[in-house]
Amino acid sequence: MISKPIALSLVIALATGLSLTGCGRQEAPPPMPSASAPAPASAHVAAATVSVVTATVGTTIDADRKVATPTSLFKSTDTIYLSVGTATSDPAATVPGTLDVKWTYQDGQVVSEESVDIEFSGEGATEFHISKPDGFPAGKYKVEVSLNGDLVQAREFSVR
Repeated sequence: MISKPIALSLVIALATGLSLTGCGRQEAPPPMPSASAPAPASAHVAAATVSVVTATVGTTIDADRKVATPTSLFKSTDTIYLSVGTATSDPAATVPGTLDVKWTYQDGQVVSEESVDIEFSGEGATEFHISKPDGFPAGKYKVEVSLNGDLVQAREFSVR
């Protein structure tokens, strides 16, 4: 028969040995992603946008399609120019869009409307104009500029 102190020593030694064996055990590494696994999502990159930064009326236009002589008072026989300055949020990007221009007289009577599809890139200018060989009636006028259907600029002017 084994004495109690020896039996207790054997139990302690056995327990210690088992616990040390468990401590030396390493966890298996996580599995490597397979080649067909999707790549991690990159940070969201916003698409480039275009905005109208200026709308200027005047009597002459330069080679860059910008109004050379801004004014808000015209003679009845003047050609009335509008230069719409635009810029894209990313100068290297090309952004498709539509510029709409609506010219009205006094109580909202439409004088002219025009719509142009444009591939915007960086900074640029688009020219619009109206003329009437027999002369515009005297009074107050307004031109409204819309970008992709949204009104973004309006300018009032007068013909004397």
